[in-house]
Order: sequence, then C-alpha cells, then structure tokens
Amino acid sequence: MLDYALLSALAAVIRTGGFDRAAQQLGLTPSAVSQRIKLLEERLGTVLVVRGQPCRATESGLRLCQHVETVALLEEDLQDALPAAGLANPQVPLRIAVNADSLATWLVPALAAVPERLFDLVLDDQEHSADWLRRGEVLGAVTGYGRAVQGCDSTPLGALRYIATASPEFMARWFSGGVTEEATAQAPCLTFNRKDRLQQLWLEQAFGRDLAPPTHWLPSTQAFVDAALAGLGWGLNPEPLVAGHLKSGRLVPLRANLPLDVPLYWQQSRSVGTALANLRKAVRAATKETLQPIAVE
Repeated sequence: MLDYALLSALAAVIRTGGFDRAAQQLGLTPSAVSQRIKLLEERLGTVLVVRGQPCRATESGLRLCQHVETVALLEEDLQDALPAAGLANPQVPLRIAVNADSLATWLVPALAAVPERLFDLVLDDQEHSADWLRRGEVLGAVTGYGRAVQGCDSTPLGALRYIATASPEFMARWFSGGVTEEATAQAPCLTFNRKDRLQQLWLEQAFGRDLAPPTHWLPSTQAFVDAALAGLGWGLNPEPLVAGHLKSGRLVPLRANLPLDVPLYWQQSRSVGTALANLRKAVRAATKETLQPIAVE
C-alpha cells in the first residue's frame, strides 16, 4: 500500500524543484520533506529524486508524481458526493502536452477560462504529443493524432492554417523568377526542430516531393515570424500570427491560395474526465474562431 503522505512530499519536490519550496508548500521543514523522500525511496528500493539545483525526478519518481496527482483529481469527484469525508483538495497542476504553435495562437485563452486550475505544459510537436498520453505522462494533449489513445477520449478541434511566408526582400533575392522547384531547393527555409515536418509537407503539396532545401533551426514560434520578417528564410507560420503582416505587405505568401491545414484534436484521459470537463469545454470554445474546419477525406 502506497503512503500518500510520502507521495505528496515527492510530488511537491518534483513540481517545485527543491526541498525548501516543497517544505513551504506542505507546511513542513526541509528536513522533514527530505526524510519522507528518503523513507519512500527505501521502501520502494529505487532512487526517485536526483538532488540538485533544481531537483529532478527519475523515471520512477515522475510516474509516482503523476499517480498521486491523478488520485488527487479523482478525489475531486468525491467532494460533491461525500462532502463530509473531509478530503484534501490541493491545487493539482494538470499536465498537458501541446504544440508550440497552438500555445502561441489559441490555447492561452482556453487555460484562462478555467481559473480554478493550475497547468503544467509540455511542449512537443503535434505529431508526437499523443506519445505523452500513451506513456501516461500527461492527462491531456493537443495532438494531430485523431484516433483515440487507449484509455482516452478524442475530440476534433479544427485545423490550424499555416502560410508559407517570406519577406518581399527575400522573395526578390531568391524567387525573382518565381517560386519554382529549382529556386525553392536553393532558398534557405526555417525549421523549428528535428520533429518539424511542416516545410516538408508544404513542399510535397507544392511540388510533389520534399526538396530538402538548406535550413535555419529556430525552436521558437515567435522567432519563426521574426526571422521571416528579417529575411532570414521562408517558413510555415500560423495564419493568426502573420495575418497582419500579410495585410501590410511586410510578409508575402510564397504561393497564393496554397495554405497547409494541420488538423488538431484534444485527447484526455477518461480516468479524470470529470475533472477535465471544464477545460475540454474551454478548449473547444477557444478554437471555434481560430481553427479551420477539418477537411473530410
């Protein structure tokens, strides 16, 4: 039987990054928190916390932290049914996997619409965020994967529209003869990270194959926009972020009427479906004005 007093100390250390802040959160001394972690590690026969600045969890420690936080969320459902039970009701952070572009365009208003919640966001590409659900490391995810992960419910949100954009100066330098296959193979593009396939998908849509142009690596949504404005390269930018620049002429599309629509879905664990009900509602509401309808194949 797991000791939830010890698990709560573990979760506090992992989430705050240290024993002093965990002690403040729990109303204990740092020494008492350290003793609880030590006792838990001895009982389970494995290291759970790597001491340092900040402290970080081992794989086993992270799984236990997620377990105790899920239990706390489940207890919320019992509060209404068993008000006399006196169950603890700490503010438990909801750990969610999300792609950077959704965070930069529509997700923050959805989070703000659920003020009773704390959030712990994990950034990953929409093609990979569902993996966090499969590993049990998050309770919800914005993902490009529509089929429900085992134990989860999947809700279609819409498609985030991307426009291949560049500055007029960049267009004049690299595409003076038009956005041809030859020119595009030579013009520097922008890539978020090694998981980012958006430029490749757009090239396949435009020319029928990936041309593998030279690339700048820029792991920041805002840096993508700034780099395009500065003439550093061309790249796929979310339409909500560049609509004003396109209207003013500071950015131009490589090809008019050739957007790339990326379908997005909200998936959440059924085990805490009630606790996440308000967030799911807020996510759906926030995407209505921002995302395009998902095309039916």
